[in-house]
Parts: sequence; C-alpha cells; structure tokens
Amino acid sequence: MDNIITFEDFTKVDLRIGTIVEVNDFPEAHHPAYQLKIDFGDLGVKTSSAQITIRYKKEDLLHKQIVAVVNFPKKQIAKFMSECLVLGAVDGKDVILLNPQNKVKNGSTVS
Repeated sequence: MDNIITFEDFTKVDLRIGTIVEVNDFPEAHHPAYQLKIDFGDLGVKTSSAQITIRYKKEDLLHKQIVAVVNFPKKQIAKFMSECLVLGAVDGKDVILLNPQNKVKNGSTVS
C-alpha cells in the first residue's frame, strides 16, 4: 500500500456522530445528491452535500445518525457550502452510510 499514514496523521481527523435534521434535493449538483443539515451537538449544525440518492430517500435520512469528518475546510459545491464530509462505504455508484449501531449523543467522537 502506497498511502500509509501514521497514527499521528489519523488523530488529526475529527470524526463525529451527528443526526441529520434536514434533507433537501440538490438539482444543481453535477451528480445526484442531497443537501443535508446535520446536528453535531455542541459543535452546532453543519451542512453537507452527499451523493447518496441511489439507496436513500429523503424521508429515510431524516433523524438518521451518521459519521462525518468535521474538520475539513468548507467546500463550495455549486451555490451550496459543504462544511463536513459524511462517510460511507462505496459499492460501485452506491454509498452505504456509516452510522453507530446504537443511538449516541450528537457530537460524540469516533476513534
């Protein structure tokens, strides 16, 4: 494997649990996507664009807990500002969201 990182590199990634509190269509996105608002507890509500339209309907996502990277710089996607990166396992063009098995406090760290 060519892209080995150190444990110190990994500790720089701030992975947190959040709950999706709003889901909107994102017709301006280059690939089919949703605009998400995610509650990270004490970190506040952050926005994200997620290409998860194959597996998930908007109503399936509302109140779902997810895992996201919250310490990336903001990224402009069309007219939308994405503030975090929602994580998922990629299976071809399908994405399966990573989420805790049991409900946990929003903003909980993932290690």
